[in-house]
Amino acid sequence: MPLRVTHCPVNLAGVGWTNVQALRRRGIDARLVVFNTQPFRPDQADWNLERPRSGLLRQQAIQWRAFAKLLPQTDIFHFYFGLTLVPKRLQFPILRATRRKSLFHFLGADIRERPKEQLLYGLKADARVVGSFAALRFIPYDAEVLPPGIDLTSFEPVPPVERERVRVVHAPSNLEKKGTQHVIDACKELPVDLDVVHGVRNEEALERFKQADIVVDQVLRDWHGILSIEGMALGKPVVTSLDEDAVQETEEHFGLKVPIVRTTKDDLVDTLRPLVESFAERKRLGEAGRAYVEEVHDVERMTDRLLDLYARL
Repeated sequence: MPLRVTHCPVNLAGVGWTNVQALRRRGIDARLVVFNTQPFRPDQADWNLERPRSGLLRQQAIQWRAFAKLLPQTDIFHFYFGLTLVPKRLQFPILRATRRKSLFHFLGADIRERPKEQLLYGLKADARVVGSFAALRFIPYDAEVLPPGIDLTSFEPVPPVERERVRVVHAPSNLEKKGTQHVIDACKELPVDLDVVHGVRNEEALERFKQADIVVDQVLRDWHGILSIEGMALGKPVVTSLDEDAVQETEEHFGLKVPIVRTTKDDLVDTLRPLVESFAERKRLGEAGRAYVEEVHDVERMTDRLLDLYARL
């Protein structure tokens, strides 16, 4: 019988859906169950519980019915964003009693802004995963670093073009948290056209990424998001804020230089200017980014590491 894995209960940035699809290609009986699908990824779930936004009793009734159905057909529960199907104080005793394994897969915002003592619940699961070395400093225990994977067959590199006005693409999931206003202000000082991709379906966003000459992810956080990975996969130079120590740890661990241009909200204009002025530099960084993603973020490599983790639970 193949290993049976339930990923749940959210699909932020499409991480869960990507993982489940990759696991299925390896013969794993994997499924994604979500409270609700994301507006921009409405088809990315095997079971959408359509949980109401309010009404605790109704929410719990739906979640408990789902858990009761899933428990007999699951060996490992892969929880995202610090969320579980039923309350944690009951979730983990039931899993232990029924000899099911579990892990927490933290995605960043679920740990970045919380006091460490509020994150001790992570120890209830059999393993913990974070997406970057930058995220390790936010949790009060050890976790494995598993960078987000993407299906590279869906991201054919787009050859760069030399044009008079460079196109900058910025695709914030949250305008304030990604520092969008700083990006807008910086681009006003440069001879560029800025495309802010927000509030559209993932397929449309991807088509607009392909038209970019430069991708600006965010300017306020310690590490990049999925946008940077997708930008590099398309062969685009990527600009974002990065924690210097985490960059060093990443490069030491994978034996590769992180080919992302580091910036902050205060020096974004100066960071962008050399890229705007040099087609050759944009081309060089785009090629380096694609090679980096093939090594670090290819979903097939990620799946190898995830299966190894499952085997050790």
